[in-house]
Order: sequence, then structure tokens, then C-alpha cells
Amino acid sequence: MAAKARSFNQININATSSSKFSLKLHLPPRSTSLHAKKSTPSLVRCTPTSTSTVFKDKDPFSLERYTSKAMTVNEALDLALPLGHPERLFESMGYSLFAGGKRVRPMLALAACELVGGDEAAALPVACAVEMVHTMSLIHDDLPCMDDDHLRRGRPTNHVAFGVSTALLAGDALLACAFEHVARGCTEHGVPADRALRAVAELASAVGTDGLMTGQVVDLASEGADVDLATLEYIHVHKTARLLEAAAVCGAIVSGGADEEIEGIRRYARYVGLLFQVVDDVLDVTRTSGQLGKTAGKDIATDKATYPKLMGVDGALTYAAELVASAEAELDRFDGTCKEPLRHLAHFIVYRQH
Repeated sequence: MAAKARSFNQININATSSSKFSLKLHLPPRSTSLHAKKSTPSLVRCTPTSTSTVFKDKDPFSLERYTSKAMTVNEALDLALPLGHPERLFESMGYSLFAGGKRVRPMLALAACELVGGDEAAALPVACAVEMVHTMSLIHDDLPCMDDDHLRRGRPTNHVAFGVSTALLAGDALLACAFEHVARGCTEHGVPADRALRAVAELASAVGTDGLMTGQVVDLASEGADVDLATLEYIHVHKTARLLEAAAVCGAIVSGGADEEIEGIRRYARYVGLLFQVVDDVLDVTRTSGQLGKTAGKDIATDKATYPKLMGVDGALTYAAELVASAEAELDRFDGTCKEPLRHLAHFIVYRQH
């Protein structure tokens, strides 16, 4: 197993989509190439004032080198969720929200903001909101009526620590807080109302019947069933990729990105979102519970369809390489160096070990 796990470091990120396992993602149509407007100033709006968020070409992405972004998000989340009454509800919410996640979704929002030349402060409310929604999904996903898991991020799941009823309500409260935070935060930072409203609609779509909830229902219904690759893709485009997509798209929307830029970022993020799930599935069968901080082998135990199950580990790794290449191809349509954080975030996702 350890040998298989190391194969992530051997992924060829220049792979093309020639694999027999390639799937056709349901991506929004591309109107005109972003290269077609290469001379348009709006496509070259980002001007980094520091090299702290731009990495040397070919360098592996290091989460530590983007720590200032994660710390900014954590500080903003801390301010967004002060302890209130009833204390047990707020403690339950904070228990999962501050459990040490990777903050990939908020960083996608902030990196997309940077790509379109926006003010990071304007994107911070949506970055926090997406993390609240993600945390809600984890709390609910672990409940006995769902995956019935007892370990998350190296400690007891929320319902084990606080009881099922409190965990359920904590997740609900985080979902409500997310939308309130977008509305209030965008207003406080002077984001135009039409952008804020569009971001709210985007995030709601990612959570509801066009996203997370639909993917979860189909995933649960597919346990023990004979699932093909098309159905597996449908599940994870909705259950996993859609929220990562919304994170990046919302960051671009509130930052004033042009429609063409936003749709290019959307396509990039959908590839990255599916990549996240492919890697998750491989890690589930190549890592221990101690390494992952959650129950390893859970998918096998519940007879869920996964990419390694349908493709084999090597096939899943090949597909992951194709998704990275496709995501990078979308970024290549943008000018400037501000695309580097998004490019290296894709690399971080594929090379992560937990």
C-alpha cells in the first residue's frame, strides 16, 4: 500500500486525455477563447505587489507558502462566529469549523479574486461562507443516517462529541450563517449589490438540487449497486466538485470578473473539484486512518463506487493527471502571473497525502 501511495509523486501532469478511462465532464460551454481578447486590458488586471503568492515555475505547491491566506481566513472565521448562546450550539459549530481543515475552498476563492484583479477583502466573506457550507456538509455526512462515521480530522465526529440532534442543528446553523455572512460582508466591503446577489445564487445552487444535495442522494442510493463511470462522475461533479467550483466562481464574481473570465475559472474549478474526489478515493485505499485523520477503507466497507474500484488505482492516478492538465489548460487562457496560485493549488490537490 505504501508503494501505491507514493505513486502520486510520479504523476505526469502533462498527460493528455487519451486514457480509456476518460470521462466527458459536464462543463459550461466556452464561447470565445480568452486568447481572443489578449490585448483587452480587462484580462490583464492583476498586478501582484508581492512575490509571496507567486511561485517559481515548476516548483511544487507548498501550503505553508500560502499560509498567510489560510491564517487570514481563520481569523475572519473566528470573527464571524463568536461564542454565543446557547453555548453548546456554538461550541458544536466551532468544534468542526476550527478543526484544522486545509481551507482549499477559501483559498480557491481568494486566488480567483487575485486572478481577476480584485480586492482580497471583498472576496473574504464568500471565502468564509464556502468553508461554513463545507463544514456543514461534513457534519451532516458523518451522521448515523448518512455515512455513520466516528472520526473526522483526527478526532471524534461532531455527533459523537455533541450528540446527533446538536450536530444536525449545528450544521443547519452554519448553512444559515454562510448566507448571512455573504450578505453582510459584501455590504460592509462595498461589493455592488448585483455581484453579491449573484454570488448568493451561485452558492445556493452549489448546495441544493444542482449540487451537493443531489450528489449526496445519488451517492447514498448507489451504495451496493452496479455503478458505471458516468454515474460516478455525476455523483461527484455534484457532491464534491460543485462546491469547489462555486468557491472559485464566487471569488471572481464579487471581485468584478468579466463573464468570460468567470466561466474560464468555472471550467478550471470543475476539473479541480473532480480531481479532489479522485485523489480522495485513492487515498482512502492507500492510507491508514491515522494518516488521513478519518476512517480509511470506509468506501470499501459500505460498497461505494469509487474511482479505484472502477478504474483501479493506476487508472485513477492516470485520470487525475488528465484532470490536472485540463485545469491548467483553462488557466493558460489567462495572461499574467496571477494565475500561478490557482495552478499550484491544483498541484497541491493532486500531490496531497491526506
